[in-house]
This record gives sequence, C-alpha cells and structure tokens, in this order.
Amino acid sequence: MESFKKSNEEWKKILSPEQYYILREKGTERPFTGKYNMHFEKGIYKCAGCGLELFSSDMKFESHCGWPSFDNELGDGNRILKKMDYSHGMIRVEILCARCEGHLGHLFDDGPTATGKRYCVNSLSLTFEPE
Repeated sequence: MESFKKSNEEWKKILSPEQYYILREKGTERPFTGKYNMHFEKGIYKCAGCGLELFSSDMKFESHCGWPSFDNELGDGNRILKKMDYSHGMIRVEILCARCEGHLGHLFDDGPTATGKRYCVNSLSLTFEPE
C-alpha cells in the first residue's frame, strides 16, 4: 500500500484540531459524543486523514460502548494496522490506518457477531460516503 506520510505541520493544516488529537496524538473522544456512534446510514466509512476505505455500514453494529463499532474491515486485512498498546495500564490492540498510520481506536475480541471482533473507532478519525 502506498504511504501517505506527512509532517506534523502538514497534518495540522489538513485536519481539525480535534481530528489531529485523535489521528496523530492517539487521543480519544468522550463516549457517546461521536458523530457516527448512532449512525446507521448505508455507505462506506473512510479514514479522515487519507480517505482510505476502511469499513462498510454492513459491518457496523450497536455495541453500547459509546463509540462506532464494526465487526470487520474492508479488503483482505491490509487496510488496518494492529499494534499492541500498553498505555494507561491496559493491554489492548491499537488500530491504525495502514496508509497514513492515523490512530483509529482499538480492537477487542468481545464482538457479538460471527467474527467475535469489535473494532471500536473514534468518529473523528472517520468520514462517511453515503451509498
């Protein structure tokens, strides 16, 4: 996959301060505040940093956790990087956009669907393209 590397100054020109905090500084939104938490329109969710298509609305489900949740990713598993995250005294799997390495959220093995996965994603790290 083609890289989408930019300097911090370039990212600050492209992203809102809130998006920069999430995507580049690994921040998080407060639960139940994100634009896409209770959003169930048909379409494609893309990385807000570089536009890479990450999830379809068919993969989204209501997890009651306060953030948009998906049970899978688009493609053949090469659109989202997974890295161990030991911050805040927890052991989690961080998920990042494979093209721009923007922080999306975390991946958990407690999903209610057949995949057993819950990609817990910050709304500010996404854009949405209706079907």
